[in-house]
Amino acid sequence: MTRPLVQAQIPVDDRGLAYGDGLFETVLVRDGEPLLWPQHMARLARGCRVLGIPMPASDELDGLPALAGPGLQVLKLVLTRGSGGRGYLPSPSATPRLLWQLSCFKPQAQRWEAGVRVRHCHLRLGSQPLLAGIKHLNRLENVLARSEWNDHEVAEGLLCDSQGNLIEATCMNLFWQRQGRLETPRLDGCGVAGTLRAGLMERLSITEVSTGPEVLMEAEAVWLGNSLQGLWPVERLDTADGVLQRRWTLVDLHRSVQREAHELLGYPTDFGN
Repeated sequence: MTRPLVQAQIPVDDRGLAYGDGLFETVLVRDGEPLLWPQHMARLARGCRVLGIPMPASDELDGLPALAGPGLQVLKLVLTRGSGGRGYLPSPSATPRLLWQLSCFKPQAQRWEAGVRVRHCHLRLGSQPLLAGIKHLNRLENVLARSEWNDHEVAEGLLCDSQGNLIEATCMNLFWQRQGRLETPRLDGCGVAGTLRAGLMERLSITEVSTGPEVLMEAEAVWLGNSLQGLWPVERLDTADGVLQRRWTLVDLHRSVQREAHELLGYPTDFGN
């Protein structure tokens, strides 16, 4: 087994380790070329502005994907504020720390074809508009939500915020079609604005909406997606207690949106039904 190419050494006083004071990106790299790189860099830059961490120089970042070489790999970037500062107050002289890792990757291609079973989660996401959309290092809510089930047949869990608005899955964004209109949750209070989501919204007419999970009972099709796995059509939805709530038959509607997503990532676009 090939060991991942990694550059990572974190002292115990690093603020990312101690407080989650930092950001991360996971980038799909194909034969040394990063996919959705402008979207990843735009989100990282926005996160830097929000947290007040200097953005690494472009020449420092742009050369990293080329180290991957041939094949499909994932480049994980971690940017922390660095070390220093007593308690929560950051030191104005802290030097940001950029860490990275490259590792081989194989997407779960069977889920493209067969679709996935998902469930609702009991956990509710807290609202913090200042941090909404960015990929900061404090992901404890996602960890706790993902711990709610161990059934390998359940691919993902859907999360609402404390007001009952549908937001995302534990590590994927959510899309559906209702009355012929493509929609995705509005992420102005919490959630991660994924780079595949951004890419799809540039290509397709997708409306951001604030709505509860009951919207999925009206949907003609539902998808989950991120920049590593591509787009999974949902074929079954369960309650948080594992009771069947809804099924979908996968049709060409599902595949048409999948094709748009997979063209962005270089994944297959020919699906059977």
